Amino acid sequence: MKVLITGIDGYSGWPLALDLLSRGHEVSGLDNFVTRKRVKEVGGDSALPIAPFPKRLAAVRQLMGKEIRFHKGDVTSWSFVHDVLAEERPDAVVHLAEQRSAPYSMIDVHHAVRTQVENLSGTLHLLYAMKELTPDAHLVKMGTMGEYGTPNIDIAEGFFEIDYQGRHDRVPFPRQAGSWYHWSKVHDSGNVMFATRIWQLRSTDVMQGVLYGTRTPQITDRRLFTRFDFDEVWGTALNRFVVEAILGLPITPYGKGEQKRGFIALEDSMQSLRLALEHPPAPGEYRVFNQFDAAYSVNELAELVRAVAEKRGLHPTIEHTPNPRTEAEQHYYNPIHEHLPRLGYQRQRTLEAVIEEIFDDLTKYRRRLEAHRGSVMPGGVNWRHGDNREGISARSHPAPAPASTEATPASTDRTPAT
Repeated sequence: MKVLITGIDGYSGWPLALDLLSRGHEVSGLDNFVTRKRVKEVGGDSALPIAPFPKRLAAVRQLMGKEIRFHKGDVTSWSFVHDVLAEERPDAVVHLAEQRSAPYSMIDVHHAVRTQVENLSGTLHLLYAMKELTPDAHLVKMGTMGEYGTPNIDIAEGFFEIDYQGRHDRVPFPRQAGSWYHWSKVHDSGNVMFATRIWQLRSTDVMQGVLYGTRTPQITDRRLFTRFDFDEVWGTALNRFVVEAILGLPITPYGKGEQKRGFIALEDSMQSLRLALEHPPAPGEYRVFNQFDAAYSVNELAELVRAVAEKRGLHPTIEHTPNPRTEAEQHYYNPIHEHLPRLGYQRQRTLEAVIEEIFDDLTKYRRRLEAHRGSVMPGGVNWRHGDNREGISARSHPAPAPASTEATPASTDRTPAT
């Protein structure tokens, strides 16, 4: 199968490319590397050193004997998207090239508008190009479980049956997104569903839970590392908690810490996406997969991170901080996830085992964490503020890292991030 991955330089795009290559699929990709720039904009960096993309491609060539055809450009450019589709003629497209941070979208009006315009225009360009050039190809679009919000009923997989005033229908499950980013994904879902129906496309909307982990089986060399963000804007709560524990900082759940979300390991997410690709829908079918393994509260994450840290001789405290987000802190949460298991999905990794692995990998790069320790603490982006630029600006010029006494060889930490 020929698969085009948009956003191939990203946290999940890169390991997906490696996974598909290892299983005999042809892979091409596109990216504009804007996430690398935007993470630096808020004073963050990847905890693991990320090789410049040409070095990534060279490592794949050397270690796997495979080639990835790459196109540098932006999906907000219609001519670029059209040209790539015309050249590649893929059997499937995995669309990951979107601004993916909720806090980033909430910084101010400019970041909000940028998020909506970029995400929606990129998806529309892709849909129109597929309709014109590859109408039989399968679109796998990365959505998010955050589209649903936290309703007081079970969350169906995309659609549910409803009886209302004596009538019955199957309708899309209501969306109650919690950020400008999440609303952009809601609008994306509507656009993909509509285009699929009117043009008889094939599409899978993957409502992904929170991803965690640093590795997949194909990441066997530091040149193949995928990125791992830990700052308040781009990192997940779990990522932040691990870094806080390593640096001797308090673990900082927001508010009461009872917010619950679905989680899935990076390796298991790759399995899910591969299964979706290898079992495409029929023409005109828009299907939704809820992609997660288990739901955890923020407090449960904090306690698990603390338990793993203590086994390593670390003794972090847990200190709740004011919640900068506008969200329910205590709520019902029971999403359904049945479609992927029917295709053969089986969980490979447990949360605790992966947290152990994250500690192992990040401890080797403590200097990188120290250099950006200010960015991990909460307080830079508040949902209730219309303009958070001052808080972000204060974090974008981190103090020099202190001298390190760790045993890691000096050469370990020299791969530049671009």
